[in-house]
Amino acid sequence: MKMFIKKNLFDISVITIFTIIAVISFSIDYQPVIEITKNNFADFLIEMLSFLPLLFIIIGLFDVWVPKETVAKHVGEFSGIKGSLIVIFLAMLQAGPLYGAFPVAYMLWKKGCSIKNVFIYLGAFSSLKLPMLTFEISFLGVKFSLLRTIISIPVFIVIAIIMEKYLKNKKFEINNL
Repeated sequence: MKMFIKKNLFDISVITIFTIIAVISFSIDYQPVIEITKNNFADFLIEMLSFLPLLFIIIGLFDVWVPKETVAKHVGEFSGIKGSLIVIFLAMLQAGPLYGAFPVAYMLWKKGCSIKNVFIYLGAFSSLKLPMLTFEISFLGVKFSLLRTIISIPVFIVIAIIMEKYLKNKKFEINNL
């Protein structure tokens, strides 16, 4: 327990300070903090509690059902353009907020996905999801959406190549949580 507290001292402090401020604000009827707590924080908390458990179940099933060799073969270091297209397609099919992409990206990397393809996945997830593209097309038109997509994909790929070169010889530890 002491190790947990020492490791997460900053997070625990922020949560404690937020809770104290919220309790004091509710007791003295300080409206700005009450509005923030009721509207923003509560909505965000409800969204996360409804989204994250399902996401973690899916990631757990992916971890158990998909062998590491399969991921390494299809989106690993030597997968080439095919691997990049697979992660772009995977990212386009998913829905949800951006914070939902990070556990998936971590699992892909843990299973042998190349650093380049992890960054391509994150870039594609952030702006090429099909549900988001349908809204974009309805508001801004097909021409704009197609042009933005055609420009975005090479940018993600270039950034991913740069990040891969920068991070290639770094030693990362995969901690099993």
